[in-house]
Amino acid sequence: MQVDFHSGMDDKLGYACRLLRKAVGRGSRVQVRGEAGEVDALDQALWTFDPHEFIPHLRVRTADSPPPALHRTPVWLLTHGAPWPHGVAAPEVLLNLGPQPLAGDEGADPATRVIELVGVEPGEVESGRRRWRRYLERGVQPAHHTVGRGAA
Repeated sequence: MQVDFHSGMDDKLGYACRLLRKAVGRGSRVQVRGEAGEVDALDQALWTFDPHEFIPHLRVRTADSPPPALHRTPVWLLTHGAPWPHGVAAPEVLLNLGPQPLAGDEGADPATRVIELVGVEPGEVESGRRRWRRYLERGVQPAHHTVGRGAA
């Protein structure tokens, strides 16, 4: 598993939108996890952050499988603790908005790549450090990328 921490962004949701746009442009499928309010805000941001572009995404609220036509949607948004929908293969990329560590509810298939986002607020930085240590305890050496305003 490859784990990348991206830290130092002033606008974490804007950064996430740009990162997801890049991933979708490359043909990747991404599962996004976070707290309910932040996932809802990202859902809204994906509709509005660029008036000339749409990033296909699906806000998943139950363990029920969405209609098969939606299974190809490249970005899936779920809250921490929500079960992955039954019968749907999990994407290879998992984007964690934080602050919680991933809990194993991310899907039956483990992600081959995890991206952790850490903003600049002190609470964000501390939760990022806790998540970093948790990966080290599991024997995974994360990579760190410091980003600035407007990056991705």
